[in-house]
Order: sequence, then C-alpha cells, then structure tokens
Amino acid sequence: MDGRARRGWGLPGTGPRGLGGRARGRAVIEAVVTDFGGVLTTPLTQAFAAIQNEAGIPLDALGRALGALAERHGVNPLFELETGRLTESEFMEGLRGALRDQLGRKIEIHRFGERYFHHLQPNQELIDYMRGLRERGYRMALLTNNVREWEPLWRAMLPVDEIFELVVDSAFVGMRKPEPGIYELTLKRLGLPAPACLFLDDVELNCSAAAALGMSAVHFRHNDQAVAEVEHRLAEGGRPRPGSDQLSEPSRSQR
Repeated sequence: MDGRARRGWGLPGTGPRGLGGRARGRAVIEAVVTDFGGVLTTPLTQAFAAIQNEAGIPLDALGRALGALAERHGVNPLFELETGRLTESEFMEGLRGALRDQLGRKIEIHRFGERYFHHLQPNQELIDYMRGLRERGYRMALLTNNVREWEPLWRAMLPVDEIFELVVDSAFVGMRKPEPGIYELTLKRLGLPAPACLFLDDVELNCSAAAALGMSAVHFRHNDQAVAEVEHRLAEGGRPRPGSDQLSEPSRSQR
C-alpha cells in the first residue's frame, strides 16, 4: 500500500474525535458500512472459477443453466438463495439438473460452500483497516449478500464481533443489495440518517443504490484506491455531532 493510502490509519487526530471543524455543507460521517465478499476477501470470481475448473463446468454452460432456471421459475435462483427463500441444497439440486440439460452429463458438486470458502481468502489489509476505523471512533457495520448455510464459514474468516457492532445478512432479512429496503434496514438498526454513513462495496450497482438513498458510497476496486477514497470522504465530513464520539460496545452482531 502506498504512502498516501496509509495516511490516517489510526493516527492521532484523524478519527471522528480528532478531526477539525465540520466541512461546510457536508454531513458528518459517523458509521462505515462495508460489504464482505470481494472487499474483506479475495475476489469472488476467483473462488467461483476454481470450483468450475474442479468440476469441469464451462463458464458459458453455468450462465446458460442459471438463465434456464430463472426463465423456468420467473426469478433468478441466486437471488432466491441470497434472500433465504431457497436453501443451499434446493439451489444445488436445481443447478445440477440444469447443468445436466446443458452438458448432457451428470454434474456433481459436493460440499459446494466448503469448497467455495476454501478458495476464498481474507483480505487482511482491509480487515486491519476496518479494525483501525473502529479504534478511531467510527461505528462499523457489515452489509452482505450471503447464504444462510454459509454463515459459520464466512464468520470464521474474520473477527466479526470484534470489529462490527451490526451485521445485516441478506439471507436472514429476506432482502438483498441493491434493493433499497436492505440499506434502509441497516440505517434503521444503526439509528443514523443516510448522510451519516459511508458505504463500501465491490459492486458498482450496490454503491449506486446506496448513493441514491443519500449514503456516501465508495466503489472498491483495490486496497490502495479504496482506503484513499474512504479517507478522503471521512476527512470531508469533519467532526461528529456532540455525544456521538464514544465507541459503542462490541456486541453479538445482528442479522
């Protein structure tokens, strides 16, 4: 990480309690809401590609299979999986059948979740940065599109409850990014207005949805770029409102 991106990492006077006066016309940012997969981990596409290679599934065949399922049921099965309306086993059963139709042969993908997370690694640099933001006084939340059965797997990858006071998991709330409702639920549980929150995600559409509600959004591309942009947005916000400069106690994060 270059020197510009490193500036402000937990240094005295750079958190919400140490910044100078509030920037005129800009809301104070009190909370940082981050995505999980692709931000606090290595890219998701790498993990999916590894599983496809292991199972001998061409990428175009997977796309056609998912498209056929969506056409058959009138809804994207991945969206149903991420909102908890499909179980992992139901999703995999449908996918295996659709792939068999596409490839003309039986496809077996056993223990998909475990294999997927085997190929997904923590982005330790960003995890450490998130911990540093909490130490500087920012409230921290995690907003993830995920799978209900995978909760133990992804939670094992990082110290969730040490860093984040709130977790909103799509599979447990029946909504997913970029639906406005899941952002609104996150804001409600934080008890903050949208302009008081910064949102970080590797999917541009998700960032656009957050920005449309008034959140300050940063599209994650790589560590240096993301940290530099987050620091710039935080510096623009200035000092938090009186009474908001105390760290909230870590707690069992909510879904």
